[in-house]
Amino acid sequence: MPKKRGFRGGGRGRGGHRGGGGGRRDGERIDYPPVVKMNQLFEKFYDSLGIFAAEEKVEFWETLRRDLPSSFRFTGSRGHALSVKKRLTDHYIPEITSINYNDAPVEPPTAVPWYPDELAYSMTTPKNVVRRFPPFASFQKFLVSETSVGNISRQEIVSMIPPLLMGIEPGMAVLDLCAAPGSKTAQLIEMVHRGEEARVRKVLRTIFSNEGRELSPDGFEVDVEMEDAEAVGDWSDDGRSTGLVIANDADYKRAYMLIHQTKRLGSPNLIVTNHDATLFPSIRLPSLPALPGERPKNRYLKFDRILADVPCSGDGTCRKNPNVWKDWTPQNALGLHNTQVRILVRGLQMLRVGGRIVYSTCSMNPVENEAVIASAIDRCGGLSKVNIVDCSSELPNLKRTPGLTSWTVMDKKGRMWESWRAVQDEIASEGIEFMGRLAEDMFPPASVTDAAQAEFARIPLERCMRVYGHFQDTGGFFIAVLEKQTEIKARPESEPKKPVSKTLVTVTAEEITTQPSDGAALPQKVGTPGGVSSPEHALPTKRAQDDGLDMANLNKRPRLVDDSEIVLPQDDKNREDLDLVQSVAVQPSQTKKNGQPTEEPFKFISHDHEELQVIYDFYELSNRFPRDRFMVRNASGIPTKTIYYTSALARDVLTENEGKGVRFVHCGVKMFMKQEVQKEGTCKWRIQTDGLPIIESWIGEERVVRLYKRQTLRKLLKEMFPKVNGGGWEHLGEVGERVRDIEMGCCVLRVETSDAEDGFRERMALPLWRSLHSLNLMLPKEERKAMLLRLYDDDSGIEDSSKDRHLQHIAADSPTQIRSSDPTDCEEAAQ
Repeated sequence: MPKKRGFRGGGRGRGGHRGGGGGRRDGERIDYPPVVKMNQLFEKFYDSLGIFAAEEKVEFWETLRRDLPSSFRFTGSRGHALSVKKRLTDHYIPEITSINYNDAPVEPPTAVPWYPDELAYSMTTPKNVVRRFPPFASFQKFLVSETSVGNISRQEIVSMIPPLLMGIEPGMAVLDLCAAPGSKTAQLIEMVHRGEEARVRKVLRTIFSNEGRELSPDGFEVDVEMEDAEAVGDWSDDGRSTGLVIANDADYKRAYMLIHQTKRLGSPNLIVTNHDATLFPSIRLPSLPALPGERPKNRYLKFDRILADVPCSGDGTCRKNPNVWKDWTPQNALGLHNTQVRILVRGLQMLRVGGRIVYSTCSMNPVENEAVIASAIDRCGGLSKVNIVDCSSELPNLKRTPGLTSWTVMDKKGRMWESWRAVQDEIASEGIEFMGRLAEDMFPPASVTDAAQAEFARIPLERCMRVYGHFQDTGGFFIAVLEKQTEIKARPESEPKKPVSKTLVTVTAEEITTQPSDGAALPQKVGTPGGVSSPEHALPTKRAQDDGLDMANLNKRPRLVDDSEIVLPQDDKNREDLDLVQSVAVQPSQTKKNGQPTEEPFKFISHDHEELQVIYDFYELSNRFPRDRFMVRNASGIPTKTIYYTSALARDVLTENEGKGVRFVHCGVKMFMKQEVQKEGTCKWRIQTDGLPIIESWIGEERVVRLYKRQTLRKLLKEMFPKVNGGGWEHLGEVGERVRDIEMGCCVLRVETSDAEDGFRERMALPLWRSLHSLNLMLPKEERKAMLLRLYDDDSGIEDSSKDRHLQHIAADSPTQIRSSDPTDCEEAAQ
């Protein structure tokens, strides 16, 4: 899959502000005093749970006080990820092994033992040493370049676990309820597309054979994926994945961060939405044909798999987020518990029968973990409706402990409570204000003594899993896998489990509030739109400040069709009042008067539109390639600059839910971009890098250039705009004659595999532009540099001698030629 460059950081220029002393000069480093890694309440609470014996308890706390190792994983298809990983194992790990730092050998990156194909790595060498110690320079360049193009993702090890337990297969509909910043979403996308390239190649081989043509060799990456392709199926769309990933986040700004992370994978099967996860709307699908005389029935999407990586207090991240030590209080978990339950219950409502939902947090607190699981199962009708899946045999090399079946709850004053009955007794004598935020469903089911709630007490919480830092030198994490047994009708949270004596004052979920230090209350009622805080597990106070959420009360409440369907008002007046993203890389198109974000609509183009006809003819596009999935993002529906491509299911979701209150932020892959041309009659639509892997195999031979030798590709990567005219083609190796004779415009450079010494073991496809005088790979500079480093160990930079030539061309060319054919504009368009 294609990759896109990362964000380019921006800062203030000189003289950006006035004032005297007290500030710092730009670029000047400030050394902040280290955080004291001590917190009496924090330590008292986890010691009181009795999770570890005395000796292991010491190891647990010592580990939490050490810095977290850095970690990363290789992304994209399995074959591509293994190819990039080979560069690490064959070149950089042997190089690092020979390095000594402070008279001691350096430990190289080590593979995470439970991650499939060892595509995830951890490294204990501190980041500042890797960045500044000269012997690490080449390895650092490798990490930076591959991260910038999306081949490597910096991701905490334990956060990689939940997607691996979901059992995702191509063809499934998957929902990520709290998706930003997007590292887990990327894993979900990779799983939905597993084996796709190999399936498509197998279909093409059959088509070519029937037509009496021969398909070029598949190469290493496809060979590796063929086993997956045969195992998981999904052949109905000529091998293309028919599944769907909907990634949602309540914070509009973080939704755009999510887009940046996932666009690197170039998936037409991804939709990004912006909703409160507790009120995620039901997604309509096209109605099935009705019997004569009957009206078509509404049909809604039920998800095969759902990830609920919910907002949490994040105390499992104290190794990388030392502020946890000074900010930890029991209120953090108590204030988030009810929001977490609502998110999980809403997810279970949208799950199909037999489907899985994975609930996870980076908190170690049972109030946010086992208590949430038990409460959600109870609200949904018990174990006959929802059960916990035993995953103890999955990921066998992952060290974990079973979920807790008993625990104590700490109140805001640091007192420990073993049961809700003890709290009720105290409330009866002291009053509700004295007790604060404690609620019945925060306590373990095992503490229930009422015979009427016997099933609640039998919930097998030991099937949940807990990961602690000292097990495998990671952060702390909690994961539970739930399976939906039958359809559910969730009990309203204001309805108690059993009648409560009127003499007792009971704290209900709706009476609990969380008040950050800046005075902005977190959302509480399930019926109140306006925001689940983002799932990047900061402490609640910090989260509210960083996210800039406006928690103003909104009066318009979504109409509840039943417990599983939420239909939003169609006038879209219930949107959260969120600040717009300020990223330089992605900007929403416009803003409503009240500051709410407005997205350009998704409009699908008729398959016989004249602009598409030009594209079909120029590229000789196969009739087997879908022609009803092209769209634009403007109200007119006219292709003026960019044409996107989506999957069939994504198209159905967008068209059926248009104007029905679903806030779609992103969908589709850029397939064609309009390019200014220097010659009348040239097709202006060039294939964008993002969409090339999807369409390149269906392009006719007239627009294909084949390359076989490593040195030829190196020249095209190294030199921007090499000359073709005036004999320049003679210096372009085996592609010289072909690019000399090919018609001006965009074409596909196919890097074919061969057994020759100067050949490639993996197949590649790259966009190539033949202009009036020269040739250019339409790749961002970051992509060029990453490929040069990976394929040739070349970090000497890129050559561009075209600018001087360009001035000469302008003087010599026809006055009718278009000014924006400037090479600089071409490069910007490619990015």
